[in-house]
Amino acid sequence: MITNKKKPRILLIILCLLLLICIGTVLGGVICNKALELNTYTVASRDLPESFQGFRIAHVSDLHNATFGKDNEKLLDTIRETNPHIIAITGDIVDCRRTDVDVALNFVKKAVEIAPCYYVTGNHEMRVPDAFATLLAGLEEAGVTVLRNQSLELEKDGDTITLLGVDDPDFTYMSYSLGQDSVVDSTLKEITPEDESEFTLLLSHRPELFDVYEDNNIDLVLSGHAHGGQFRLPFVGGLYAPHQGVLPEYDSGLYSDNGTNLIVSRGIGNSLFPLRLFNPPEVILVELSKA
Repeated sequence: MITNKKKPRILLIILCLLLLICIGTVLGGVICNKALELNTYTVASRDLPESFQGFRIAHVSDLHNATFGKDNEKLLDTIRETNPHIIAITGDIVDCRRTDVDVALNFVKKAVEIAPCYYVTGNHEMRVPDAFATLLAGLEEAGVTVLRNQSLELEKDGDTITLLGVDDPDFTYMSYSLGQDSVVDSTLKEITPEDESEFTLLLSHRPELFDVYEDNNIDLVLSGHAHGGQFRLPFVGGLYAPHQGVLPEYDSGLYSDNGTNLIVSRGIGNSLFPLRLFNPPEVILVELSKA
């Protein structure tokens, strides 16, 4: 039998344990937010030209004005470690709630010294039109190639692949009447090569539009936006992602179906919720391979 004297002690112990768990969770989250990871994925395709065997892409998404070390040197060192042929930046390089264009531009000015940089917009850029105009001018001045519903050819040893970039659908007023998937679908139909044997690499902020990318026979898509689900649980994955809701289908890593591969970055910074859990920021290295 538990005496009345022992009951307060047991309750005190339980409260202390709960407090320790809370403190540990917060400290773990704080440490996790600065524990930058480098993760590598290999994507094989029969459409890849021989010259692009081993082609390396450093993928950075959702910077949200975050800094890792002085002038983001830790982030830049991680990108240098990948020895990339190109750097892909897939949106939300600024944050609409605490916009600091200088952080973004200081980062890209050094990133272009590592490898050619290609950038597409995210939904946060759309929300700060004045800051975005300044950002856009700064990106172009720094030598970053901005892809706004455009495509171009990447050349290597006489072979080419097609690089495509689409605006976040929030930039298009039609998205509110036609649906975001319809906007991106119509854009891709305009800029995707007619020859389906041409290897296509798409930069697009939104991972939840995977069906659209598959319908347009895109070989590889690089996305962000989901922030890894913000809180990640073992054997479960991310808990919540914008435009996907609870238990998002596309939150982190590589997804493949019917010849289309989607790689979703957990991102670098945070937005509305300032803390990650079991979900460290990441830089992704993508290595292309001839199937």
